[in-house]
Amino acid sequence: MNLVINGKETNITDGLTVNQLLAQENVQMPDMVSVELNGQILKRTKFEEAILKDNDKVEFLYFMGGGSVSN
Repeated sequence: MNLVINGKETNITDGLTVNQLLAQENVQMPDMVSVELNGQILKRTKFEEAILKDNDKVEFLYFMGGGSVSN
């Protein structure tokens, strides 16, 4: 089955859930990653039940804080 993950075409096993994909792709700190599936932000509570389909587009979104304020 083909997916587009972060803009890159990838072949994965059929029937994976989003949680399984995070593990398969060795995503670091998966609890800190948001997932966009076909243009929609997926609620974390849906990661285990959202089964990926051929040609889905998945984006792993990492939010970062920090920086400094210049005076």
